[in-house]
Amino acid sequence: MSTKQIENTAIEIQIPDDVKVNLKGSMIHVQGPLGNVYKNFKKIPVLIEINDNKIFLKKTGERKKHLAILNTSKSLIQTLCAGVVDGFTIKMKIVYSHFPITVKIEGKNVLIENFQGERAPRISAIKGATKVTVKGDDVIITGPVLTDVSQTAANIQLKSKVKNKDHRVFLDGIYKFSKSKGIEK
Repeated sequence: MSTKQIENTAIEIQIPDDVKVNLKGSMIHVQGPLGNVYKNFKKIPVLIEINDNKIFLKKTGERKKHLAILNTSKSLIQTLCAGVVDGFTIKMKIVYSHFPITVKIEGKNVLIENFQGERAPRISAIKGATKVTVKGDDVIITGPVLTDVSQTAANIQLKSKVKNKDHRVFLDGIYKFSKSKGIEK
């Protein structure tokens, strides 16, 4: 084993000033100006400690995969902290050639109506505390949790997929064109 791997057995993460982080068992609770976020680390083999304004992560083994898991855990926690401070935004564009597609938000669902002239709307679920707004031909998805925002965008894009036709000719759908940090109004 190299000395470089032995040195990287623990990582410390600085918590931003306006963020509170609590640890109960294997559940991390991050609280910030944009809301509360929870992440369960029960199935991720990493030792977590919170002291003062820092989070200490320590790997459980000496193999290469344990170092990879340690760095992934660090990235997850940093994303949670960034989400409750800034949030995340994904912009999608409604594209159609013949039948005008309309998108409506109804509760925790996104309704895609008149897709290729279909009578029944296609329904896509909104994950977590994500907010979806429609402005003209743009669908703007915002929220504090990156995985929920990304999954909501993926659900919308999958529901507007053209089936049984040539995808080079029938380009109708809702496509992601921008992903950024920060919540756009």
